[in-house]
Parts: sequence; C-alpha cells; structure tokens
Amino acid sequence: MNFDYSDEQQQIADSVKKLLANEYSFDKRRAIVDSASGISASLWATFAELGLTALTLPEGDGGFGGGAVDLMAVMEAFGDALVVEPLLDNVGLAGRLLARTGSAAQKAAALPGLVAGTHQLAFANHEPGQRYNLMPVRTTATAQGSGWLLQGNKCVVVGAPSANHLIVSARTGDGASLFIVDPQAAGVSLNPSRTVDGLRVADVHFEAVQLRADALMGPAGTALPAIEEAVDFATALLCADAIGAMQSANDATLEYLKTRKQFGVPIGSFQVLQHRLVEMVICTEQARSMAIVAASAVDTATDPRQRARAVSAAKVKVADAARLVSQESVQLHGGMGMTEELKISHTFRRLTMAAQRFGDAEHHLERYAAMG
Repeated sequence: MNFDYSDEQQQIADSVKKLLANEYSFDKRRAIVDSASGISASLWATFAELGLTALTLPEGDGGFGGGAVDLMAVMEAFGDALVVEPLLDNVGLAGRLLARTGSAAQKAAALPGLVAGTHQLAFANHEPGQRYNLMPVRTTATAQGSGWLLQGNKCVVVGAPSANHLIVSARTGDGASLFIVDPQAAGVSLNPSRTVDGLRVADVHFEAVQLRADALMGPAGTALPAIEEAVDFATALLCADAIGAMQSANDATLEYLKTRKQFGVPIGSFQVLQHRLVEMVICTEQARSMAIVAASAVDTATDPRQRARAVSAAKVKVADAARLVSQESVQLHGGMGMTEELKISHTFRRLTMAAQRFGDAEHHLERYAAMG
C-alpha cells in the first residue's frame, strides 16, 4: 500500500496548514473557544471556500466525490492546531448520512448550504446510558396520521448548538430510522455545553415533536447499516485528527527537552528521557500507519465486516497511542504541562477525548474479535 499523499491531497493539506498557521494560533483558538458560539463563522466560511465541506460529498450533490484518504491530511492539520470547528461531524457524519440516505428534496434543502459554508448539520445518535450502542433504543418515532411523532433524548451531540438541521436516529418498530429535524421546531430543546477539549455540544430533548412524512430519510427501519458506515468513516477521520495532535505533542516535547535545563545541561541529554520520547514517536508512527489503513478501508472495502475490522483495529492502536503520547508529553513537561497557558495541556485533552469517542480501545477490541 502506498502511504504517501497524492500531489492534490498534499496541496490541500498545505493550504490548510498555511491558513491555520496564520489564522489559528493557540491564542486565537482560546478566544474562539471562549466566545459565545464556540466556533469561528469566518473560518468556517474559509474552510468552505477551500472546498473542505464539499470534499467528500458526491459530485451530484455539489461535492468533489473524495474519500477519507483525501481528507486525512486535512484532519491531521486540524488535530495539530486543535481546531474546534466541527468539520468531521458535518462532513463525516451528518452530511454523509444525508447524502447517502436523504431524498432529493432533503438534500437540496441542506447540502448546498453545507457546501457553501452557510449551514451546518449535526448527527444526534447517542443516548444516555447506551455507551457506544449505535442502535437507537429510547428515542422513538411513531407513525401518526401522515407523519411521525418523535420522542426521546440524545446526549453530547457535537455541533448541535450551531446546527441548522439535525439528523436524528430513532427506533421505528424493530429497526432504526433517520429523520431530518429543525432544531427550532416545537418540542425540540437543546442544553448546550462544552467538552473538556473545547467542542460545543448539546443534549437534545424531543418532546412529542410533530414531523411531516417527508422528514423520514430513506425507508423506515433500515438505517442502521448507513449509521454504522458513517460512524466508521468518521472514526477513520478522528484517527487522522489524533495523529496530528500526537505529532504536535511530540514536536512540543522535543523542543522542551532541548531547551529546559537541569544540572546545567538540557534535560534532553538524559538517556532515560530520550528513550521515552523515542517510544512516543514510534507509537505515533504505528498509529499513523493504522489510520491510513482505516481510511483506505472505509473508501474501498465492499464487505462491511472487513471495513469494521480495519477501523476497529486502527481505533485500538490510535487510542492506546493517544493515551501514551498525551500522558508522556505532560509528564516530560513537568508541572507546567497541565497549565491552561500551555498548548500541550489542551493537546492532552484532545487526545484523551479522541481515545474515547466512537468507542474506546476495549469496545473496539470486542468489535474486532466479533468481526473475525
């Protein structure tokens, strides 16, 4: 397998890196995180101008028809800069589900705005007490007249506070269905909050929400395979994001070891610390290789079990590497490694969340074994 990016993929990544270097310094990021919305509308528009919001959408929907491999280098740059704008959740989850299961009218109502950077989407799937179960259990949609009655709760919906449309999973009979829902509709209420790594999320409550028949995406009760595919796609992108954060942690730690002095010499001259940094670098490179395999699998695998197995294998390795790199980088920085003013503490939080999101190492070990 060729692990090198194509010229086009590298050019996109270089453009994103240049933009983030100029417009997304650590201080500017902190200001964005502390703002009322928690994201930068101007930067989101710039991401759209660069084609990032359209990169993986089908050409028929105004996209470029790319895959996870095409977006991987971009996600690495996002992880390096700790970008909090929810590109992964718009493109890798909600947008992908809408493009693959939505009707022509549903796609026409939301995807052009996503491509243009004027609209955002969020996928409301996880429920309280269900951990990593993708099948909706307590959120239900019941046929009522010509429409549907939506009832239930979703938790930690990334990007929901800024979303113009919610893609909501609900149980219909014995199966899962997807609905496109206006977050301003009667009966929909959001409780916004912020994750430990700075992402804006919301718990969403649906109280007898009346939906028209055309809110249903695809045939009722058949959505679970599409949900599993989109989550695998998003997991591959999350792995790439984590690689970028790990590389940033390694670079920062190396620089610190070269400049921090003890007993009159840089602490990087101590062999025991060199060995620890080498282990961080090796783990990052191993995780990078697995992340590339996962991105390739979600783009090319025709067997869902093969795709799931590759993604779970990558997530196990990335989660383990994220834990080691994040903890070692903080320890090697000493007490200042946990201060708000130092980027490494925020990288630690990013990696800690990446190790848990879409399933921790234990969950994916079990999933990998089940797919054997």
